[in-house]
Amino acid sequence: MAEILESQATGEIARIYDEIRTYCAVPYVSSLQRHVATKPNCLEYAWAACRPAFLDGTIPETAWQRAATVDVAPFPKLSRAALRLMGVDDAGLISLRNICENFIRVSPINLLFAGIVEKLIQGAVPQGRRTDWPAWTAPPMLDPLPGLPNMGDLPKDQHDLLMQLGTMLGGSPFVPGLYRLFTPWPAYMAHAVTLVEPVLKSDAERKKRVSIATNIIAAADDIIADLPQVPAGLTPPTAEQGAEIVSAIHTYRVTSPEMVTFGTLLRDALPD
Repeated sequence: MAEILESQATGEIARIYDEIRTYCAVPYVSSLQRHVATKPNCLEYAWAACRPAFLDGTIPETAWQRAATVDVAPFPKLSRAALRLMGVDDAGLISLRNICENFIRVSPINLLFAGIVEKLIQGAVPQGRRTDWPAWTAPPMLDPLPGLPNMGDLPKDQHDLLMQLGTMLGGSPFVPGLYRLFTPWPAYMAHAVTLVEPVLKSDAERKKRVSIATNIIAAADDIIADLPQVPAGLTPPTAEQGAEIVSAIHTYRVTSPEMVTFGTLLRDALPD
């Protein structure tokens, strides 16, 4: 999907991107927000509407709490010796853990933010039920992620392996960044894909991931009721823009619970 990259952002979009990074406590802006930013005035409206509940920590803390329990069987624990045989040294272990932590941290927030935005597009109106919005200090930002490789640039075996975890996005196959970032360690990536694929494709496990998203998004109504009215001068998305944004939200509603689930399982299987 079209997006405004962080390196391309200027003016108000750049300012919003900076706040998103700060209050999500991750060193990047997710692709959903980058996509919404391509539609004139839409990210400005969505962020202004939700901003008070980011600045006081309501959205991040609520999302993290509701995503805290992942109801799936844990993956087998890896030893450091096993990781070394997969080509993962101590620095690689730190990198793998950081990759997982980034997705675990940001994906629940994206689900709740998107749920609020969808309801606003569908006509929900902030009620201003709360009058106090105390300042919140976000957790320390996680370390930056390595560059995300293009699928087309990968060796055939790596490409084919990752496509086992592909999903359809905008009519094209898409592999989430969590798995693509494992490409510096091909043997570990093969191990991770082998563990993830049967759980990913299980109907019973898919229902559990749906429940993760449903549980997080269920908090949206109360948060909207608490939020103040959107500042004057900011208009909601047009009907056409709204339909496109909701379509993107529904796609990410599938992949975000996957990132919560598999980011947690893969992190917890790493050596302590």
